Amino acid sequence: MSLLEVQHLQKIYTTRFGGAQVTALADVNFSVEPGEYVAIMGESGSGKTTLLNILAALDRPTAGEVFLDGKALSDIRERDLAAFRRSHLGFVFQDFNLLDTFSLQDNIFLPLVLAGRDYREMHRKLAPIARQLGIEQLLTKYPYEVSGGQKQRAAVARALITDPQLVLADEPTGALDSRASDNLLELFGEINESGQTIVMVTHSVKAASHAGRVLFLRDGQVYHQLYRGAQTAEAQFAKISDTLTVLTQGGEPRA
Repeated sequence: MSLLEVQHLQKIYTTRFGGAQVTALADVNFSVEPGEYVAIMGESGSGKTTLLNILAALDRPTAGEVFLDGKALSDIRERDLAAFRRSHLGFVFQDFNLLDTFSLQDNIFLPLVLAGRDYREMHRKLAPIARQLGIEQLLTKYPYEVSGGQKQRAAVARALITDPQLVLADEPTGALDSRASDNLLELFGEINESGQTIVMVTHSVKAASHAGRVLFLRDGQVYHQLYRGAQTAEAQFAKISDTLTVLTQGGEPRA
């Protein structure tokens, strides 16, 4: 069974003045299998952010449904959504979303603190993650004392410490320099190889080329997809670039 199932998703916004309607998502359908690494791409206004917000249970669709491990997100009561997100989803954001008044360790612990977990359990869970991410020596530092790449590693640790079924990443390399981006993408690959399912929204062809599958949104729909298969990231980079060029020009991408 698919871990994530998106069926006929539609989102229509009504503008504040004049009552005009704007269709952000028209009819989105796709599924994600356990252990997949999927990137979602598209031009500005294609619906990427809206889709991610709905997958994260931060917004409700106008029509259609999202299922996570067979459970319909629409069945979750509003008062239970925050606890659901903490228990099932991990988030990695472009701007890190770390609290400057908390050490990196306390930032990472935050979702477990909110869930009422035991402090000793938090330390047990953090130790192997910190080793994998190479931040063991940074845990007592504050966000303003470390680099952007180190902040993002702390943000990844915070996403992983709850053992989420699904990690959602929103432009995770957007605020990083090229070296830190490369390191993060390599890290995402390792995390995925360990069995973690990842869905990433990105404008970066380089970031998307590391995913196992790329979905392209256009006019609020999944218009095309590419599987990486046994191809190198370099070969996938070229295919993604070609596909984006064709889509931008309004043509039909090759299969």
